[in-house]
Amino acid sequence: MQSPFPHLSAIALCLMIGSPAQASEEKATVTFESLTLEVALELAQGALEKCRSEGFQAAVSVVDRSGNLQVILRDRFAGPHTPDTSTRKAWTAVSFRTNTLDLAKATEKGEAWAIRLVKGALPLGGGVQIEKGDGTLVGAVGVSGAPSGENDEKCAKAGIAAIEDKIAF
Repeated sequence: MQSPFPHLSAIALCLMIGSPAQASEEKATVTFESLTLEVALELAQGALEKCRSEGFQAAVSVVDRSGNLQVILRDRFAGPHTPDTSTRKAWTAVSFRTNTLDLAKATEKGEAWAIRLVKGALPLGGGVQIEKGDGTLVGAVGVSGAPSGENDEKCAKAGIAAIEDKIAF
């Protein structure tokens, strides 16, 4: 009896023959870049300096590209909620690959509102992605304590600007 789908046998044979060769060409590990602790600290200090120059008491958190905390700084009079809030903003920016000020607007209505229900996510302005000059994501910074998300973001971007020459390439 002849198969009603003779072309499937040929496809299956090609897949069986092609798969081992393709699998052997793929790497078993991945490599990614992350900020050093010293550069992450410099970024956080730059963001905190900007907040202070604007008269804001804030906390600044820097996470790596996987959302793991690298650095957290809290100014003396920043609210007790600011360390957690800044960390969650940074985590949200890196998780959703979107600055949180943009994410706040996107989640106001429509389907994206459900992001607000994700455990740990905080789509409020102040979380900014950290990208190398070639667009490679290396982490995110979150700021909390300024009187608005726009001001938190301004401080975060000042921190990134402070290390820009070190991550340009």
